[in-house]
Amino acid sequence: MLAISIDLVSRLVAEQFPQWLNLPIRAVDVGGWDNASFRLGDDMVIRLPRAPEYAAQVLKEHRWLPVLVPQLPLEIPRPIALGRPSASYPWSWAVRRWIDGETALPERIGDLDRFAAVLAAFLTAIRRVSTEGGPAAGPRSFHRGGSLDVYDSEVRAALARMRSRVDGDRLLQIWDEGRATAWTAAPVWIHGDISVGNLLVRHGELVAVIDFGQLAVGDPACDLAIAWALFAERSRESFRLAVDLDEGTWARGKAWALWKALITASGLSQTNAVETAQAECTLEAVVRDSA
Repeated sequence: MLAISIDLVSRLVAEQFPQWLNLPIRAVDVGGWDNASFRLGDDMVIRLPRAPEYAAQVLKEHRWLPVLVPQLPLEIPRPIALGRPSASYPWSWAVRRWIDGETALPERIGDLDRFAAVLAAFLTAIRRVSTEGGPAAGPRSFHRGGSLDVYDSEVRAALARMRSRVDGDRLLQIWDEGRATAWTAAPVWIHGDISVGNLLVRHGELVAVIDFGQLAVGDPACDLAIAWALFAERSRESFRLAVDLDEGTWARGKAWALWKALITASGLSQTNAVETAQAECTLEAVVRDSA
């Protein structure tokens, strides 16, 4: 991962956007893993990929976010400018409109049932946007929107690591039930990473969805994983009804939730103690929901 500092960001702004030279630059309190984020003045945010596998996301978002903005019921990032690679930094980088809000931690959500309904309406709306010319799911979306089979070996490796902590046979059954289904309708837009960290609330209400780096056209099942990572039984059922997708897609969504929780809880992906605990809660929710 590339180390990205305020000094580097200041140099890039001075080189490429001198009209903003006098605006203060400060690191965002809660930064992401794929990108480093910095406030630019009060109204803008700069996002810089940390590694080459994330670099193409900037150009994709710059192309498609303006198409999505007027067609979605919640705020999403609005591109302002596109930075270019330079001697100081090797990839394209983004300047976007800042969105006020707090990460949607459970204790910040006023009404989880309402939150579920609003999120479902967002996912329904993005599925209705024309996909003409859109980027197909694949390696550049980290296979979000694609086949679960890509991650089969990771799931089995994670279960092997956790054999003393979980019912591996039951979890493998849930995984295989998801893999046995397929999206047979026309591909649709997917966000690709609907997670607590990419949902913003103000005064307890869901107001924005951010980080469209895994945006793609494909199978919408991956966007359902939040159902087991955040919602309780009643709000999960509210979400399920409102999102209005078939049983097979729901089964694949559960499998996506299982994959992410397993690689996190087992240590296959880089994580911290809080994320590990959250992943273990997701595993419990998946099992309870499959009883």
